[in-house]
This record gives sequence, C-alpha cells and structure tokens, in this order.
Amino acid sequence: MDEQKKGRLSVIPTPIGNLEDITLRGVRLMRECDLLLCEDTRTTGKLLKLLELPKRPLLSLNARNERGRTAEVLDRLGSGEHLGLLSDAGTPGVSDPGRWLVSKVIDAGFDLDVLPGATALIPALLLSGLPTQPFHFEGFLPHKKGRRTRLGLLAEMEQTVVLYESPHRLLKLLGELIDTCGADRTGAVIRELTKLHQECCRGSVSHLFDEFSGRPSIKGECVVVLAGK
Repeated sequence: MDEQKKGRLSVIPTPIGNLEDITLRGVRLMRECDLLLCEDTRTTGKLLKLLELPKRPLLSLNARNERGRTAEVLDRLGSGEHLGLLSDAGTPGVSDPGRWLVSKVIDAGFDLDVLPGATALIPALLLSGLPTQPFHFEGFLPHKKGRRTRLGLLAEMEQTVVLYESPHRLLKLLGELIDTCGADRTGAVIRELTKLHQECCRGSVSHLFDEFSGRPSIKGECVVVLAGK
C-alpha cells in the first residue's frame, strides 16, 4: 500500500497594491493548492480573476475565526491536502491573521512552506532614508490598553522603528510621537505603497504632522518610520 500523502501548508504573500508584485511561484501554488485559506474570500476571488487564474475552492480564515477553524484545517492536512494561506495583502501572520495557524501546523508536524513576497515593511524602511540596521518592527500599536506604554518604550529605542497605521489614525499617532519623542525627531510617512499615488514624506515629526493635518483627507494604509533616539 502506498504511504499516505503528507499534508502541506504554503504561506503565499499577495500584492499590497501593484499586481505585478505577485511571484511566479505564488501564482503556481494558487493554481495547484487543493484549498485556499483567505482573510476575505471575496478579495481572493477578485485576485484570482485579475491574475486570470481558474476559480479555486476558498475558505475564510481571519482574525475572528482563525482559532475556531484551525482544527478543520489540521484535519484537511491530515488527509494529505495541500493548502494555501493568503491574506488580503502582504504576508499572512505578519500584522495579518495566520500566526496562530502556522504555529499549530508546526506543532502537528505537517510540512510548512513560506514564500518570500510583497510586504510594506522593507520598501518603507528603505524609502525613509533612515538607517536600516538595526531596526525594530512594531507593526500596529494597540488602540487603547498599553498604547502609551509602548510609545514610551519606542521613544527610547536607539534603532529605527517601523510602525503601521490606518489613515484615519495617522494624525493621532504623529501627535503622540511629538509628545513622546519630541517635535524634532526625524521620521517618514510612506503612503499607498506600490500603488499609482505612492508618496513618501520625510522630515521632523512636527513637519509630518503639519503636512498631513493640512489635508482635507488622508487615504491609503500608512507606514511610519521613526529615527532612533
């Protein structure tokens, strides 16, 4: 009797804006996987269509249901299926759902494959013009509990700090950085990465606050890069 096929999970980064940033390997795996686990099945469905790929079986796996769906995913892997894990944009498990599932797949002994690919972190760090080694990746700050404490710790770090922020919270974050780091601390805001209207603003934190507070609206996910102390 043939040995049972071992299940495998492939983590497949997706473009954060520019569709051309998808890798050839990522396209191949999206075509080959038995099932694609998606942060939002509608978003992944649109991506498949834009890439002119055939429709694939999709299952939602997001921040709300990741832990509840993990047992089902492990059962599928146990039956020998090859599953793909995708977020709406970027790499799953880094500021997106997927970290919990990946840890359980490792614990269960299934094969895990993580593809390199699109991420906002590295392009923003280089665009900022600030030192790239060493740097600290913070991602999204907590909205309430622990936020002030984290900001205080970041203000004292000597390495470059990289934060993610939504456009409607950007001014709040820049104001907090002025309070904790001082108005003259150097930084950069990178917006709409890889998209048609990509923008990188550099200067003191107070300059960045003035620049964006003077706009009627701020659009696009933002990366804030802060110089070390």
